[in-house]
Amino acid sequence: MLRKKGYSIKEIAKIMKISASTSSLWCSTVQISNKAQKILATKQKLSLINANKTLSDKRKVLDALIYQAANNNLSVLHFSKSLCKLLCSIFIWTEGGKKEKYRVTFTNSDPIMIQTFLTLFRTSFDIDEHKFRCLIHIHEYHNEKHMKEYWSSITKIPIIQFNNSFHKANTKKRIRLDYKGSMHLTYYDTKVAHELRALYNTFAQKIVPNVKIFD
Repeated sequence: MLRKKGYSIKEIAKIMKISASTSSLWCSTVQISNKAQKILATKQKLSLINANKTLSDKRKVLDALIYQAANNNLSVLHFSKSLCKLLCSIFIWTEGGKKEKYRVTFTNSDPIMIQTFLTLFRTSFDIDEHKFRCLIHIHEYHNEKHMKEYWSSITKIPIIQFNNSFHKANTKKRIRLDYKGSMHLTYYDTKVAHELRALYNTFAQKIVPNVKIFD
């Protein structure tokens, strides 16, 4: 009998040209040998692998379409200085020090986020690079010198402009070897800080009329 040879319910249904429920009913009392069970288990694993691959392939196709749509949307934009300033202000609105009135502060652990913000910031304003100060938040297991070198390469800010690092408490039960700590950027310029705050407040008021500003 097919079931005793290690054929699955679905395989038997296909061969016999019956429904899967009928196949299951017919095979419900069949005793399966250890050999047949191993065959079925192997088939189940292969089936799961194939199903996951099919799902992965579909996701890749969907991701490609989504990224293409994103590229199409961005291709019509002109990244003017005004747009860069607006984007920069939104970065500050979400991840910056909104209560800071005399300086610009921005904190994040994602190096791409830091690089994107700094690129927008440097494009938007006539920056005096000497006004930057950096503070990295690291754990005890980090090598401070290496982390400063890493973040200096990310930010293009000299290590001499880095303050003493802030060492966060860590139980050492969980050590993330790929975690580089977080970067806290400060740029000392009252005018720039006021301009960025005015931009995201004005932007919010245009999107949501009569909204209370965030000063």
